[in-house]
Amino acid sequence: MYFNTRNINYSRVNVCGRVIVLLAVALFAVSSLYAQVAVTARLDSVQFYVGQQDGLELEVSIPAGKALTLPVLKKGMEIIPNIEIVDVEAPDTVWINDGKQLQVKQRYVITAWDSAFYYLPPMQVMVDSVIYESKSLAFKVYTLDVDTLHADVFFPPRGIQKLPFNWSDLKRIAYSILGLVPLVVLIVVMTILIRKGKPIFRIIRRKKKIPAHQVAINEIERIKEQRTWAQEDSKEYYTLLTDALRTYIQERYGFSAMEMTSSEIIERLVQDGDQKSLEELREIFRTADLVKFAKWSTRINENDANLVAALQYVNETKVEEDPNVRPEPEIVKETDKQRQLQVGIMRAVIVISVIAIAFILGSVAWRLYDMFA
Repeated sequence: MYFNTRNINYSRVNVCGRVIVLLAVALFAVSSLYAQVAVTARLDSVQFYVGQQDGLELEVSIPAGKALTLPVLKKGMEIIPNIEIVDVEAPDTVWINDGKQLQVKQRYVITAWDSAFYYLPPMQVMVDSVIYESKSLAFKVYTLDVDTLHADVFFPPRGIQKLPFNWSDLKRIAYSILGLVPLVVLIVVMTILIRKGKPIFRIIRRKKKIPAHQVAINEIERIKEQRTWAQEDSKEYYTLLTDALRTYIQERYGFSAMEMTSSEIIERLVQDGDQKSLEELREIFRTADLVKFAKWSTRINENDANLVAALQYVNETKVEEDPNVRPEPEIVKETDKQRQLQVGIMRAVIVISVIAIAFILGSVAWRLYDMFA
């Protein structure tokens, strides 16, 4: 047979080739799409006894963006005769492959009411109107052994077994009771503090004490600034001046100079004092007694001279403080608002402790009842 190749229409050949290529691409796309959908069914155990429960898991993997419809199986339904669904759990979904694939797991609890070898047909799901099936499953259900020789003998249900005594339970109870001791002590202490009006804590700060000679000098300088009225009221002037000296002597020498007369003070200082200094002090006290008790009138220059003499006496008899001595502690008195706050805190601690004690006692009582009931 002879074929004239010149008369062949090559355009038709090209069109047919293109159609074949397109069909191959379409088939490959469909096959790849189908391969992305996976349906798997599995049983927890392939053999169990009549009345026992077994887990049936359906796992479906689909591409993102696809719609999935699971089989409608409800509690109490029979998948096949004598195989009943006891429970249906909520589906579990997980994204895999960086969110490109969705994996859905659906678990069912099944049981069997007769012993036999069962065949479970494939489970069907629908993905975008396309039905996919899993593989079929097979399992064996066994029956319980029956005593055929004593078929008419029935045994009652066994009673509740009593657990053996455990010493560790007593240890827990003992520790719980010991935990009550600090709580009770805390309640007693807080109650006593509230009744006696004592604070939980006190603010103590160390305040540096001003030396006695510095206090006296400051007071004399203040009197000096007010000397304009010294001539008008000499009695008040000398009262302030001698009080400043008495306070200094009392702090400096350690005897109650504020309650002694001028002569008693001089006699007390004669034992230790410098005669020159005592002469100046004696002159100040003599002038002050004359002004206060004999209504003696003094001149302004006389007042200034006594003021200078008082400063000189303090400077000659002063004792410098040791800079290494720590300041004396001083307790800061709390305000009413702080007191109310502390009382509120103590009452709250008492309430919380009482609740904790009640909880511990209830727990101990329950454990004792559970052990010996």
